[in-house]
Amino acid sequence: MGVLRSTQSLEAEVEEMRGALLLHGAWAWRPGGGAAKRAARAVEPAAAEARTVCVTGGTSFLGFAVVDRLLRHGYTVRLALETQEDLDKLREMEMFGENGRDGVWTVIANVMDPESLHEAFDGCVGVFHTSSHVDPAGISGYTKNTWQALEAKAAELVVEACVRTESVRKCVLTSSLLACVWRQNYPHDRRRFPTTIDENCWSDESLCRDNKLWLSLGKTMAEKAAWRAARGTDLKLVTICPALVTGPGFRRRNPTPSIAYLKGAHAMLVQGLLATANVERVAEAHVRVYEELSGTAGGRYICYDHVVRRGEEFAELQRQLGLRVPATPDGYGGDDDDGRAPRFQLCNRKLAALMSARRRCTYDAYFPMPQE
Repeated sequence: MGVLRSTQSLEAEVEEMRGALLLHGAWAWRPGGGAAKRAARAVEPAAAEARTVCVTGGTSFLGFAVVDRLLRHGYTVRLALETQEDLDKLREMEMFGENGRDGVWTVIANVMDPESLHEAFDGCVGVFHTSSHVDPAGISGYTKNTWQALEAKAAELVVEACVRTESVRKCVLTSSLLACVWRQNYPHDRRRFPTTIDENCWSDESLCRDNKLWLSLGKTMAEKAAWRAARGTDLKLVTICPALVTGPGFRRRNPTPSIAYLKGAHAMLVQGLLATANVERVAEAHVRVYEELSGTAGGRYICYDHVVRRGEEFAELQRQLGLRVPATPDGYGGDDDDGRAPRFQLCNRKLAALMSARRRCTYDAYFPMPQE
């Protein structure tokens, strides 16, 4: 599952990942280097098994970063690929060695096939579900009544496979801030304070349908399906809700999800809800939250670096993604575009408390956002 892409696009993504990982020294495939490492790991099989996790969507923009972070933290990663073509291409480029060399295994797993998921997860203690359905045809992100249902079903099947697989104890599912922010407008005294949007907030599915916010609807439905599937089980599930994921190369490597995210973005801008998150920070959040599942972590975590507050920033995002920058904003939500304070206030207090010793709601200060 994931965004359909050309072979050239996949090759470019792999080359960028290879360069980044070699730079950081996290891992690299070297001919002849795997046997010694496998022998060394065999000395402590129990410890190695306890550090084995599976990542779906590992060749995506965010998936690459999550795999990188996991390897840096000392995990063995089982990379679940959707097609044999993806696997063959990675092998051709010598991105991964055979039989788990340098900490990475590759397997074929169809997220809509419970048996293949079970086989991919078996032996892993944790699963990172980062893949998602996005309509490659364009800006809507989804086709009405199709992709949203697929997204929700895939999330449900992944969680059910985690529950069924005896070795799996934890699951981190990548949702979206879009599953939190689309709420019906209601009166409040903005002279006193804006309404806070945090992990307790869910997007209104009817509002998303009425305004054709298909990506937001799909993410909301998928996350709710995951929580329903985990209810009453021993699986420790947590969801990360990142803002628009950016970072070096995001315009080329992640265009379709980014364009889909910006559907209705002017309304988010006006209401103080348009935010971005650097891909490296989001990946680190995935790993840190996963590790804290053995302690106090649980539930949902909103993740963002920076709140876009000015029209110029919004226009630059549109230009970077090759979108037309309108002379005047669209009308949805535009009745608030009168210079008054934003209707809502994003809060990442929960994630900040987990990842930082400074226990406070930092809004823009947390995760400084490098601007390209």
